[in-house]
Amino acid sequence: MARISGVDLPKRKRVEIGLTYIYGIGLSTSKNILGRLKIDPNTKTDELSESEINEIRKLITNEYKVEGELRTDLSMSIKRLMDLGCYRGLRHRKALPVRGQRTKTNARTRKGPRRSAVKKKGAATK
Repeated sequence: MARISGVDLPKRKRVEIGLTYIYGIGLSTSKNILGRLKIDPNTKTDELSESEINEIRKLITNEYKVEGELRTDLSMSIKRLMDLGCYRGLRHRKALPVRGQRTKTNARTRKGPRRSAVKKKGAATK
């Protein structure tokens, strides 16, 4: 079983797809890595030799930010925006959409489940 950047690559999957299980590596980056190392993207992850795995591991650690390092960079960028008090930082702090989407009817993913409206005292009920 190949282990790269602290992630076990799945068995019986193509290397091209298996590399995308690493946080920070998508399909285009995976194709780029395999192209540079001249590894066939159609080979299965469990058919890789130790030398090929080491080459992939070395290239990823030297040239890409992945997993924990990338997560900390992203969280520090968001924290910086919140500390500055800029508009994007305020939107992050309030857990609202940051990039200008409407919030009157949508944005349920970011806002969370609906909270029922509080009933007013003295309202007539029939």
